[in-house]
Amino acid sequence: MTAVILKPRLYNQLLAGTKPSAAADVVDRLGAMQAQDFIGAKWAVGLRATGLDDAAVAGAFDRGEILRTHVLRPTWHFVTPADIRWMLTLTAPRVHKAVDYYLRQVGVDAKKLSRAQRVLASELTGGRFRTRRELAAALAKNGIAVRGIALGILTIHAELEQVMCSGPARGRELTYALFDERAPRAGSRTPPNPGAELAARYFVSHGPATVRDFVWWSGLTVAQAKRAIAEASPALEPKDVGGLTYFASRWDAPGRTPPATFLLPNYDEYVIAYKDRDLMVLPGAKTRGGIAGLNAFEHPLVVDGVIAGYWTRRTSGTKTRVEMILRGSLSEKQRRAVNAAAKRLVTFSGEGCSLVGHI
Repeated sequence: MTAVILKPRLYNQLLAGTKPSAAADVVDRLGAMQAQDFIGAKWAVGLRATGLDDAAVAGAFDRGEILRTHVLRPTWHFVTPADIRWMLTLTAPRVHKAVDYYLRQVGVDAKKLSRAQRVLASELTGGRFRTRRELAAALAKNGIAVRGIALGILTIHAELEQVMCSGPARGRELTYALFDERAPRAGSRTPPNPGAELAARYFVSHGPATVRDFVWWSGLTVAQAKRAIAEASPALEPKDVGGLTYFASRWDAPGRTPPATFLLPNYDEYVIAYKDRDLMVLPGAKTRGGIAGLNAFEHPLVVDGVIAGYWTRRTSGTKTRVEMILRGSLSEKQRRAVNAAAKRLVTFSGEGCSLVGHI
């Protein structure tokens, strides 16, 4: 059962088979990629492309070929400028419900929100990019003193309202840009049925997956998700596997299981995009939160498609050291694959990154 599901997922998620060479093509294929950890999210893109290192992905981000904003769920995702408008229009109402609760908790009312959005738009107009600290200073100058959680929630609200989105990185700091300047309407997609489009994009790139998985990933209600799948159904093929119905546009992955050993970043779509993750757990492994003893902040070590441990990244100044920790034993062939996967991460990360020992 595991191979029936995981093998086509590896191909559909661009972790196996033919890969694109542009960061924007990876994000376009997956629709949206969780990007809460910016460093890890760049590696998630690099894993699914050929010939890209960290600098190349960072360059695509700085040029606005991929954007980072809050969409689908109340967390950051990479999306393309072509998709950001219609996706936000579809999913922002659901995300707003979570955000609005916190706005009430920190005492930010509708009047203050409206004033804040005008200040933010004015500060970013004309191709100006501002860090969160700089935006906080501009707000304070206009009588809106917010910091910490209140500032974070206010900026999320402005992203959902299509006031601003990501700008280029400035050293180690990320900036915001005016939404209309970073994602002009002229290049936007306008799918006639956004729900069906989102379902098709998810199952094409993440399938096989269940309705429950799609509900989790998309942030839609169960009713919305089921309707979206039904309306996208000509492009999707359902199959019953292990008592559950899975949908995919492609089940016919090549017969031999591909090499499937990776040092995944935390929040990678191969793990985070599914509500049910038992298939990714080694038999007998203890689970915590459904992810083989790992927590959301750990980076999964995937061997032959399943989670076999985790890896850490320790940064000191300009130096980064990568170390791997196993949850069980590996064959000699698997050990070679793990070491090769680790070297790929080191190569992607560039000068200053080194591997601590070998498995």
